[in-house]
Amino acid sequence: MVFAESEDDEQIIERVAALDIGKAEVVCCVRLPAPTGKKRRIQEVTTHSTMVGALSDLAQRLVDLRIQRVVMEATSDYWRPPFYLFEAHGLDPWLVNAKDVKHLPGRPKTDVLDSVWLCKVAERQMLRPSFVPPPPIRRLRDLTRYRVDLVGVRGAEKNRVEKLLEDACIKLSVVASDIFGVSGRAMMAAMIAGERDPRKLADMARSRMRPKIGLLEEAFAGLRVGTFDAHHRFLLTRMLARIDAVDADIAAVEAQIEQHLAPFGDAVARLAEIPGIKATAAAIILAEIGTDMTRFPTAGHLASWAKFAPGIKSSAGKNKGNGSTGHGNRYLARVLGEAAVGVGRTDTFLGARYRRIARRRGKKKAIVAVGRSLLVIIWHLLADPDSHFKDLGADHYDSHVSTAAKRRNHVRGLEALGYHVTIEPAA
Repeated sequence: MVFAESEDDEQIIERVAALDIGKAEVVCCVRLPAPTGKKRRIQEVTTHSTMVGALSDLAQRLVDLRIQRVVMEATSDYWRPPFYLFEAHGLDPWLVNAKDVKHLPGRPKTDVLDSVWLCKVAERQMLRPSFVPPPPIRRLRDLTRYRVDLVGVRGAEKNRVEKLLEDACIKLSVVASDIFGVSGRAMMAAMIAGERDPRKLADMARSRMRPKIGLLEEAFAGLRVGTFDAHHRFLLTRMLARIDAVDADIAAVEAQIEQHLAPFGDAVARLAEIPGIKATAAAIILAEIGTDMTRFPTAGHLASWAKFAPGIKSSAGKNKGNGSTGHGNRYLARVLGEAAVGVGRTDTFLGARYRRIARRRGKKKAIVAVGRSLLVIIWHLLADPDSHFKDLGADHYDSHVSTAAKRRNHVRGLEALGYHVTIEPAA
């Protein structure tokens, strides 16, 4: 039997600290080398407040002890103050996934024991750090995520407006594809102002809605019987004002995003070359994965981190489960999904790939597969500043398919239909 070398690094980190973080308190365990003449390592467990002053004192003490690594669990958002303060003091904090340091069953669970266990696991290098972007990317991420949340708030408010109009027996959404366009907003403003004549309201239609004036009169017919009263008027006024306020907030956030994107203009331009990815999507992608791809050694590492790679579970020589990717970064997954659907409508290699997979395995599988392809392209563009996107063409699959395989597939298809196939080369 031939033994292979293990890839594990069993070297123990001499000076390590671990934090069990709560909202008001943080328990810190420090483990140091054994004193001269002793064999056992020494440790200290202390409890500190999460106020800035106490955390700064703790950070300075760890600096004085020459701590080589500080590890903490990702507990809600409570990890942020100690992480940022330790980072500012020159320490190299690691944020780790709580699943990686799950406490062994059968042991008591306290904050002190959790910090000691985390410290012991960390000193043996059995943990992997989570991706925490540098401050410029963090600020950009705050803005892009807030913009996504504001868009969701605006969408929810628009849904409330549509429900309110249905409650008032006004069927505007049946006729107009977007009731918040120029025509729809003018009609709703006139209703708030007191206009109740369906014909006058319908006559406010513009451009493409002009041919639908007859249908619009029917949609506003409920006004003749007084279904839109003072109650609906009050609510509609508040809802539209809220939508306008959110629109203004989104515009202000987008202006800030443009300012924070200025240092990354070249990266945004190269990502925008990819079909399906526009400037807004490129900003979100950069905010979620950053620009330094050394954090992800290969494109496969990035896809795995984003949960765009199938999970592998094998036991007794059999694959278990359905190979689901799991739940990753929802902001990144959303923008990649939208980009995959958008590129599926284009006459490009990625569009052909989307349609090819969607025919065989469904749209959901196609979205994940094309999303992973997009991540691979993004990794290469960011890893090499001199690289640019080059489309392989929509006919890539047809021009590179094996002639023998194509002939075999056609023969099998005809034989499945009950034909006997004889192939002769053309003259």
